[in-house]
Amino acid sequence: GAPVRRSVGSGYVLSGAVLAADDCKPIRNARIEFWLADPKGEYDDAHRATVFAGERGGYRFESNVPVSYGGRPPHIHVRVTARGFEELVTQHYPEPGQTKADFDLVLVAGRGR
Repeated sequence: GAPVRRSVGSGYVLSGAVLAADDCKPIRNARIEFWLADPKGEYDDAHRATVFAGERGGYRFESNVPVSYGGRPPHIHVRVTARGFEELVTQHYPEPGQTKADFDLVLVAGRGR
């Protein structure tokens, strides 16, 4: 239920492609939901977004640089759904000082959506 938007801040860019595990073909129109803590380490609706993969499975999401909180390392939560594929829920952990990353999301065929 996160709003459709490509940005929830600035300073960090996460991009990549949504791919099928069996043949590495791009999965267009996959729904990718992101959520992360704000710069103070708190979750809020302003730091949630939904992005749809393009024709070649590509996506781009911009946010604040993820921060650590409660003893957890900085991270971005990711949930991906696409028709005919199993749902993927994962997290992206940037390296210290990193401001962008390529993060491909690979889905297994199954009974999705």
